[in-house]
Amino acid sequence: MVTDYQLTIDCADPSRQVAFWATALGYVPKPPPEPFATWREFYLSIHVPEDELGEGDCSDRLVDPTGRGPGIWFQPVPEGKVVKNRLHLDLFVGGGRAVPTATRRERVDAKVAALVAAGATAVHSDYTPEMDHYFVLMNDPEGNEFCVV
Repeated sequence: MVTDYQLTIDCADPSRQVAFWATALGYVPKPPPEPFATWREFYLSIHVPEDELGEGDCSDRLVDPTGRGPGIWFQPVPEGKVVKNRLHLDLFVGGGRAVPTATRRERVDAKVAALVAAGATAVHSDYTPEMDHYFVLMNDPEGNEFCVV
């Protein structure tokens, strides 16, 4: 039996992470549960202290509009990122090895440019000809590592 799950990412600024990862993944913000108009209203209803909520409507979740991928919750935490991630995302945009290398590289580089414009940092690119593999290691706006392949 498959277990349902969500991906939880600790962060300092959930709103910024929601905006960035929506762009990166093509996800959309998850609406608050009925009958609440905002996530802030929902969190207050379950007695989350107001001083933990920050400003705004507290939108801190994304969903895959196709229903295929897991939900993502950006959990605000007081401490910053200190070490390398033990888990990271690989964004498969190149099309796989059935696609010519030059085309895959163009697709990866175009996605990297869009993500840099959205607040990411390109850290390092690597092309290994004997494996016919090209990827770019990136950091999201809070320094979490991910790869574009």
